[in-house]
Amino acid sequence: MDTGTVVAMHMSDGLVNVPTAALFGVIAVVGLAVTANRARRDLDDRTAPMAGLVTAFVFAVQMINFPILPGASGHLLGGALVAILVGPWVGSLCIAIVLVVQALLFADGGITALGTNITNMALVSVFVGYGVAMALRSFARRRRGGLLATAFVAAMLGTVSASLGFVLQYAIGGAAGASLDTVFLLMAGLHALIGIGEGVITAATVGAVAATRPDLVHLLRGSGVPLVPRRGGPGAVADGGAR
Repeated sequence: MDTGTVVAMHMSDGLVNVPTAALFGVIAVVGLAVTANRARRDLDDRTAPMAGLVTAFVFAVQMINFPILPGASGHLLGGALVAILVGPWVGSLCIAIVLVVQALLFADGGITALGTNITNMALVSVFVGYGVAMALRSFARRRRGGLLATAFVAAMLGTVSASLGFVLQYAIGGAAGASLDTVFLLMAGLHALIGIGEGVITAATVGAVAATRPDLVHLLRGSGVPLVPRRGGPGAVADGGAR
């Protein structure tokens, strides 16, 4: 297993043994069944089009790699991004759709590894990112800078958590011949750096949406504060909030 294979969050076929792949396949199916059931409550005439746009955006941006170190690059995972914009239930389905299309049509991630990839990127990354964002939600609502910082931290920690999910799966049934220490150092270390790029992209995207349509940002809903853009530009998350 070379460095390029490890840095890519999409597991390929053969990195874990068949029982491990099957186990996480079951976990992915059960997890998506739960999220699909809960997502029905969040989907309406406003959120459904947004979910489609978010899915298309993540799919497109995941095709673009940004350099991390010499010989190593990373790309957006999108877990925290979708969770902040459309919520964790709908967001996890968005990421899962992207992963299925990538695996079936572009050979990006193995077919037998689809369960592990969905678990890491569509479940772990999304819900960890959302948990971090919710913990910082009051800070995010105060001003635009708070929202951007919240999105950055949520995305960075969500990315690292997904990489640790990869390490756990390899610890259970790694079949590529690399030592667990090597996998841990490469995945955790490099994805801490990738998380910085993920955080920048997530913060920029969430900030752009919040500047014009804060009512479409899931994280900003339900506080009782009117979610309207500041008059004259994108300087604030919402009028009526703390300055």
